[in-house]
Amino acid sequence: MTLKDRWRAIAGLVETPGGIGLLIFLQIVIIGLSLRAITTFSPHYFSAASFHIFYDPTRLRVAVAVVAAFALVGTIFLVARFSFGYLAGFYLYSMIVGYLWLNCFSDFNYDHKLAAWSAAFSAAAFLVPATLIASPVRRTYELPARMFEHLLTLILLLSLATITIGAIYNFRIVTIENIYSYRDELAFPAGLRYAIGITTTALLPFAFACFVARGNMWRAAAVLVLSLLFYPVTLTKFAIFTPVWLVFVAFLARYFGSRTAVIFSLLLPLLAGLLTSIIAVLPTLFYTINFRMMIIPSNAFDIYNDYFSRHELTHFCQIGLLKPFLSCPYNEPLTNVMKQAYELGYLNASLFATEGIASVGPLLAPITAFACGLVIAFGNRLSADLPPEFVLISGAILPQVLLNVPLSTTLLTHGAAVLFLLWYVTPRAMFARA
Repeated sequence: MTLKDRWRAIAGLVETPGGIGLLIFLQIVIIGLSLRAITTFSPHYFSAASFHIFYDPTRLRVAVAVVAAFALVGTIFLVARFSFGYLAGFYLYSMIVGYLWLNCFSDFNYDHKLAAWSAAFSAAAFLVPATLIASPVRRTYELPARMFEHLLTLILLLSLATITIGAIYNFRIVTIENIYSYRDELAFPAGLRYAIGITTTALLPFAFACFVARGNMWRAAAVLVLSLLFYPVTLTKFAIFTPVWLVFVAFLARYFGSRTAVIFSLLLPLLAGLLTSIIAVLPTLFYTINFRMMIIPSNAFDIYNDYFSRHELTHFCQIGLLKPFLSCPYNEPLTNVMKQAYELGYLNASLFATEGIASVGPLLAPITAFACGLVIAFGNRLSADLPPEFVLISGAILPQVLLNVPLSTTLLTHGAAVLFLLWYVTPRAMFARA
């Protein structure tokens, strides 16, 4: 047996329900250890207490029991096939694991039992349609091969044009530590903001996945360069993160099964961050990965539960398309409202917190979560007959957005709806030739 055959055998073994179950168990343990570790950092480096993140050893058994009970919901990942919903669902499932842990130690004054039950049922209600509905739709149209080639070129040109126009409004080469000194000064027109969000989150990852599938590595590299060029325009870490993440996910997709790659895409970075927090004096990697990627979304859910337990619900008036038709108790975006209330910066949150807690409260939140799951399931159906690794790479950035942004914003501002359409019209013969 060759080395390649042995690797395939190992990768196939990990892709079995037993292997997937073990990886999910490790993921849950790493999340718990990360949330415990963050409370041990001295305030000189980072103050978890400022984010209302605490740990009490007398409550450890309760936290372990709650998370262990919720872990049963994760068995759906053992039986479900890979789909975009599998990818997005695993990230959101991990976020709820983190919230349930935080909920056991939270010092906020709201009904924690009700919130925990609501979070658990919301996760289950979302995952059922998002992971189990994946049958392909009947396709009546796809782009001809030549036209699809022109589309990929158009995406590159559109990205370059967006960067050029954005540079007219802002172009600064500054270190990551100094971006916040200039971020509040950015004022892009609405159309340009949409173009930046759709291009960076949907169009460029889609083009990158196409070029990788066709073995066109020079054009794939061009996509990575264009993604990086958004940094001096937008001054966001996201612009630096995107090309690195796309390469990382493409590597996992090449050497592992699609479901294993999904879990590894989150487990491995969190594990690396946790290990460096133990051996490093300044846990920069832990702060960048574990805190920003996973703990902040879980913490935002805790904060939204606290705020809307004492304030009026939005009833979806925060959605831009609906706001003109609804009376709204808030004249500013929820991110601004949270910044003023908690002084933790602009705090956005996932669909569970916005379309759920903020809009309808904890009792009805599972219903909106189920509706959001159906939207993701629609994306599954549009991409069901595409190669799993292609869907994984082209959709790699969206789960990161869904952890921090409402579904409505993800669909429109960040281009998820555009990506769904691209999946539908992509010529399947392209992959047969590849």
